[in-house]
Amino acid sequence: MLTIKRKKDTRTVRACTNNCADIPGGVTVCGAELIPGTILAEGAAIAKGTDGLYHVIKTAKVSAAVGTSDTTIKVAKGSQFKVGDVIMAGVGSKAVAITAISKTDASQDVITIAEALGATVKEGAIIEQADKAAAKGAFRYTPVALVGDSYDVEELGNHLVTAVTIGQFKEAVVPPVSDDIRAALKTIVFI
Repeated sequence: MLTIKRKKDTRTVRACTNNCADIPGGVTVCGAELIPGTILAEGAAIAKGTDGLYHVIKTAKVSAAVGTSDTTIKVAKGSQFKVGDVIMAGVGSKAVAITAISKTDASQDVITIAEALGATVKEGAIIEQADKAAAKGAFRYTPVALVGDSYDVEELGNHLVTAVTIGQFKEAVVPPVSDDIRAALKTIVFI
């Protein structure tokens, strides 16, 4: 018996335009730090942890300027930040913990932090994940590669992903990339 099903295909825009080198066999990314049901986007920065797993360096694009005393930050949809993560406006700037995240607005998320960043953050700037709350924030792990494809984040599981170490990515398609991540990934070109 012949069965015909109607289905609409969706076009996937690839971020990686040239993969010159990757880590052979892929790497395992820690799934516990990600939000189940979302997508680990192609082009997300990852770093090798001391536990042998790789960890996503979470970032978000600021959608409204932040003042020196503000304790809320409006960011574009799609970040992997969770309550308890620590954020900073850049390596060496103040790092503070996230106390709440509101996702009720359809156009942006609102992140509430434990205390103000103490500096202005312009609209369009990138906030990134820090190691711990401190006067001078730093990466928990140094970025070494970008994820080479998109993957569905599943609950209670780690994810085997392609890790591109030398390549070319479309900047408009990848998750937000800060200047600190660019400096660490000298062999990745963003077009």
